[in-house]
Amino acid sequence: MTAALPWADGRHVVVVDLGFGDAGKGATVDWLCSPRSGLDVSAVVRFNGGAQAAHNVVVGGRHHTFRQFGSGTFSGVRTLLSRYVLVDPYALAQESDQLAALGVDRPLDLIEIHRDALITTPLHRLANRAREDARGTARHGSCGTGVGETVAYALDHPDALRVRDCADGALVNRKLVALLEYYRPLLAADGALPAGAGPGAIADMVGTYLAFAQAVEVVGDERLAQLAAAGTLVFEGAQGVLLDEWHGFHPHTTWSTTTPDNALTLLAEIDARGVVLGVTRTYSTRHGHGPFPSVDVGLDALLPEPHNGAGRYQGEFRVGHLDLPLLHYAVQASRRVDALVVNHLDAVDTAALRMVDGHVDADGRAMTAPTAAFDHDLDRQQALTDAFSEAGVVTRPVAGGAAVLAEIETGLGRPVVLTADGPDRSDRSVVNTHGTAQRAA
Repeated sequence: MTAALPWADGRHVVVVDLGFGDAGKGATVDWLCSPRSGLDVSAVVRFNGGAQAAHNVVVGGRHHTFRQFGSGTFSGVRTLLSRYVLVDPYALAQESDQLAALGVDRPLDLIEIHRDALITTPLHRLANRAREDARGTARHGSCGTGVGETVAYALDHPDALRVRDCADGALVNRKLVALLEYYRPLLAADGALPAGAGPGAIADMVGTYLAFAQAVEVVGDERLAQLAAAGTLVFEGAQGVLLDEWHGFHPHTTWSTTTPDNALTLLAEIDARGVVLGVTRTYSTRHGHGPFPSVDVGLDALLPEPHNGAGRYQGEFRVGHLDLPLLHYAVQASRRVDALVVNHLDAVDTAALRMVDGHVDADGRAMTAPTAAFDHDLDRQQALTDAFSEAGVVTRPVAGGAAVLAEIETGLGRPVVLTADGPDRSDRSVVNTHGTAQRAA
């Protein structure tokens, strides 16, 4: 550890997004794994989500959108995909090729995968898109990568395909055939299966998964403790707390636990300590469908998004003002947030941003701030969605410089320990114990 980061002393680091995603988790993890942080990082541990993750990292002239590889890869840090991650071998191979083209030597040698992780197949992806297309204008919002289908199928079928199965061709074939039969009514709605879902496709998948099992290192429960003994673990979350399966605005959520819960469970299993960093921008963003009370279309031109665009399934990338009550709700839902990372400080003066202090209903009446509950009640979360779908906001101007950090600290009751005023690794600063940002060496 390093004295420059007293909040990390003797502890592993968990990185979570307090918004709807895209707040800068990847860039934060990249910096933590780089020599600039002074941490001796042995591995990045992914603890939720799957190939729908999109963590943008810019280092000098290199840019990559990390999906399954950990965002410490540019620094040569290993990635462990934990049992909570949904693994897509096709997307993993594609990402490996992209990283190799950027100069990463033998990327697959840097990745380890827990044997119990579920496999996302092309059939899950086709089913995901077919189901979302059928919803028409009532779409839930999806990246179209099959993550939700992977989870839903496994809940009803305990024998769903997992990483540990991929070395057994006969077993893989049997499980894929069962999967195809399950999805046949959905995929063949017009009487014919789409390309990529027939017997020939099944045979191709079996070959791909056999190759996958040979190309990656498959590990068990003991591996996490070994990596922890070798150095600091950085746990990299996917999506944001406001998209959490139980705390988000149902049904516009992900089928994944986006709070720190999974990471803290993994740490408890090896009797290790962690510090949780909650990440936010100085403004709010939402990629896709669902409530977004502080959205302001006037900010689109002022805050261009070079690495986040509209997608057929994900929908538009929207920008709004920083919503303190929703951030506070995310901190509550996380149960554990020790410190904050604030990105995009440069946007405060560029876009004349405002701060949301509260919400009002369609009639202009003040709304009660949302409060997190932990009973897994989706009816309550649907009611939250209904209430906030037409909500307006009460805002005030945001002060520039250190003042905005002080407002965020006061509003969330947590100290800011890292900031960024640009996309590159070199744009990050450490905030010392006196609240002064110091450019990382």
